Amino acid sequence: MMFAVCLRYAKNKEEAEEILQEGFMKVFTFLHQFNFEGSFEGWIRKIMVNCALQKYRSKTRLHAVVDIDTNQLEIAGTENIIAQIGTKELLNMIQQLPPGYRMIFNLYVFEGMKHREIAELLGISEGTSKSNLSDARAILQKAVNNSLQVAKKNINYL
Repeated sequence: MMFAVCLRYAKNKEEAEEILQEGFMKVFTFLHQFNFEGSFEGWIRKIMVNCALQKYRSKTRLHAVVDIDTNQLEIAGTENIIAQIGTKELLNMIQQLPPGYRMIFNLYVFEGMKHREIAELLGISEGTSKSNLSDARAILQKAVNNSLQVAKKNINYL
């Protein structure tokens, strides 16, 4: 379960394994600090997320790096996307996001953090967090639309 969390934050499987290993080292090191308030799983998850964030902080500052044309994006329903695209493909699309976008997308969507919290955590402005989330969503939407178009062409070809 924690590997899945790490995969969302990592660029690839190997990087996720590094985050997972570092996370469990911290879990075992600080196990005596778990005070049985809340779930054990939630405590471990928070450690894994913090390890992923620490890894990216050490690599580079988080800045918007992709210029996209939002006028060409189509809006699709979430239920329809999940029905047509597999979980692995969606995870791969998230992993392909630039690191800053990927961090903000994960923190907002999967961890339920607010932009103010994300901004404080990553040392960026709240506006940058909002902008990067919007750009990440647009990139993912474009990737999903491209994937759906390829799938439709393959079906028509058969």
